[in-house]
Amino acid sequence: MGVTVLQPYPLPEGKSGAHIIDQLGKRLLSLGATHAGQFLVDCETFISTPQPHNGAPGRAVHVLHNSEYPASTFSIIDNGTGKQVSLVADNIFDLLMLKMTNTFTSKKQTKIESRGARFEYGDFVIKLGSVTMMEHFKGILIEIEYKACVILAYCWEMIREVLQGFLGISVSKDFPVYFAPQPIMTPMGLQQQLHTKHNDIYEPMDTVKQYLEQFTNYRKQVHGGMGGNTVGQPMLMSPSMAGLHRP
Repeated sequence: MGVTVLQPYPLPEGKSGAHIIDQLGKRLLSLGATHAGQFLVDCETFISTPQPHNGAPGRAVHVLHNSEYPASTFSIIDNGTGKQVSLVADNIFDLLMLKMTNTFTSKKQTKIESRGARFEYGDFVIKLGSVTMMEHFKGILIEIEYKACVILAYCWEMIREVLQGFLGISVSKDFPVYFAPQPIMTPMGLQQQLHTKHNDIYEPMDTVKQYLEQFTNYRKQVHGGMGGNTVGQPMLMSPSMAGLHRP
């Protein structure tokens, strides 16, 4: 696998998600991409029971599946204070969660997924995802993978150009927020240094964490419609976007 970036796509006023995804698919095909099946990424969140009574944040376990890795279950454990622990297990982990009802309860009303068509375009794999939560449409999420590179710093400009070329929108030159420098804390709680994630070797869990980040943003939306931007990044709509015509 290579470096993967997620890009929410803003829904033009008066356009349906299905219509926009269909137009984006046709644009990819016209550029020479080939249709390569379907994909699915889903997320279910379990919260600790009972909830703490002293005002302390409760724990949550986010369980995700990615059709690119059908034999694996990805889990991210959140202690409520921002610290996360991630793990990869086989599918029996799902059965384990079902047996832990005395400790964790599923928030089924927030189960969310992104599914849609998968395309191959040279060294790129592009997925056009329709995000739904409890069957309610929440937005369009684009996944783009560059298979020839495993470090974002070496290929971000190329990924960015491909995104702008077929989406018809302006994408920030800055690295996506997920890859932005992050502080490393000492055991005493003091900031020690900044960790530059865009220089790390990319791993499958990085894709899962990006999906959780975007799913969390969609869950916060009261209504569907506008898909949220990549957190903290400006996204500008070009004049050609509403009709999805190339500039």
